[in-house]
Amino acid sequence: MSRRPASIKFSYKALDHTGKDVVGIEAAASMGAAHLALIERGLEPLEIAPKKSVLNFEITKKKVPRKEVMNFSRQLGVFLTAGIPIMEALEVIAEETSQKMLRNVLSDLIESLRNGDTFAAAAAAHPEAFPNYYVGILESAELTGNLDVVLNQLAEYLERDIKAKGKITAALIYPSVVGVMSCVTIVILSAFVLPRFVTFFKSMHAKLPLPTRMLMAFSGFMSHWWLLILALAAVVGGGFVSMRRSKSGKAVLDGWILKLPVIGELAQVAILERICRILGSLLKAGVDLPRSMTVTSESASNSVYRTALDHVREEMMEGQGLAGPIARTGLFPGAAKQMFRVGEETGTLDHQLEIAAEYYSQELDSKLERVTALFEPAVIIIMGVVVGFVAVALVSAMYGIYNQVKIG
Repeated sequence: MSRRPASIKFSYKALDHTGKDVVGIEAAASMGAAHLALIERGLEPLEIAPKKSVLNFEITKKKVPRKEVMNFSRQLGVFLTAGIPIMEALEVIAEETSQKMLRNVLSDLIESLRNGDTFAAAAAAHPEAFPNYYVGILESAELTGNLDVVLNQLAEYLERDIKAKGKITAALIYPSVVGVMSCVTIVILSAFVLPRFVTFFKSMHAKLPLPTRMLMAFSGFMSHWWLLILALAAVVGGGFVSMRRSKSGKAVLDGWILKLPVIGELAQVAILERICRILGSLLKAGVDLPRSMTVTSESASNSVYRTALDHVREEMMEGQGLAGPIARTGLFPGAAKQMFRVGEETGTLDHQLEIAAEYYSQELDSKLERVTALFEPAVIIIMGVVVGFVAVALVSAMYGIYNQVKIG
């Protein structure tokens, strides 16, 4: 059997026996082999990726859709429960899947397993398909021999995560569509409709009411400075994208999001649900707490919470427990702090986190309904005010001109 060349260099991030972060370069035949080599050295791998030069930098990273990973996990779990060997199961799934990227990932998994890698090590080589928490749970499952059960649990988690994101997306669709249509209406009025009325009013030398003069001034501003406005919009958009791509900029934006009146509260609930769900799943699968905290931190979608969880893990490794550092972050509400404390004291942290995740899942549904109920009328009212103001300005001007002509 042919093996891959042993000269490939991989950059990695791992945990040592004290729980501290370690970064470096590992040369191995494959990502899976690099993963195993780090474990043999007493390190717990967190991230492994081919070392790339600046010329190979990728602006965007493609990922396998979460729904495809969910279906794969469920199928593989069913095959393993039925007693089908993992290699045969992967080959069948790879043949049946229609998603090209996932099919390539599965082909590489099969090759890695043939070369002696473990399933978790082979999966760790593909972060575009399997996130860190997924790989961490797989590692524990392979050690305990309950891979089929864990795969079904992972499928259930991914399904809940997809549904939660789907609810947020669905809640924002209507307000977004109305908002975009409002902006398009304003642009059309300013660029095409109002200039014609301005020319008409000037030709009549009519005395115009205040709303009409305001509308004409706005139309003139938009007509003369549209290029500058477009350039400023491009600069703002580019600056926003740059901030999201930089570590410090993303931290600032994430902090702003949490401080927003309505959106901030919604974002916090979504983040808490994800943290509790991932940490609970990792602990339930038998992953040790330090690694579970690290993986949960990296899986957090908000930089503020990610930094806070890193500090919590450091304090925990110093012997300060978990509930105390969690409470000192100031980012967890009373209910969450209480569940962490009870779970730590009674040794049922995984169970308490499952309860917390379900609680915040219900809170997320409730808050989404309230936010949607708030946004829909607000956007409609704003659009109505804008269109109404334009109508009043034009009608009052036309009525004034008519009276002047009649009197004259």
